[in-house]
Amino acid sequence: MAEVFEFTLNGAPVSVEAPPDLPVLWVLRDLLGVTGPKYGCGVDECRACTCHVDGRAFATCVTPVSAIAGHHVTTIEGLAATVPGAGPDTLHPVQQAWLEQDVPQCGYCQPGQIMMAAALLAQVPDPTDADIDQIRNVCRCGTYFRIRRAIKRAAELLTAPGA
Repeated sequence: MAEVFEFTLNGAPVSVEAPPDLPVLWVLRDLLGVTGPKYGCGVDECRACTCHVDGRAFATCVTPVSAIAGHHVTTIEGLAATVPGAGPDTLHPVQQAWLEQDVPQCGYCQPGQIMMAAALLAQVPDPTDADIDQIRNVCRCGTYFRIRRAIKRAAELLTAPGA
């Protein structure tokens, strides 16, 4: 039976009617039209669906909508707005680093990769290779070396004076 769930999505309050066990991924994509998070595996292995709940990375494909009621959810579409003083054309430093380092090939996994990297950098401002290796997102194109460079570049951008 469907229930009404309220949460904040990319800074705006939303209300959605859904079964309590419906995965957040399908609430976002099918009910709210937010298509950044991607379906890859449905079992929290590829992490193409990664978003943030209250600033922490989570797999939307295995998290029921009932678990996010009352919380703040950020998708790739809202990531830049989490930067203090961000304007409408501002990129998050992780997004900027992704472009600078030419990370994407097919791009399918990139929203989840970026969201995981942003969550890591929020916890570990100067990550080591071992810290970055804890990100277990799957990239079928194999751009892992560029992802590593982009995360290190994003760390520089985030710690630069005036950042």
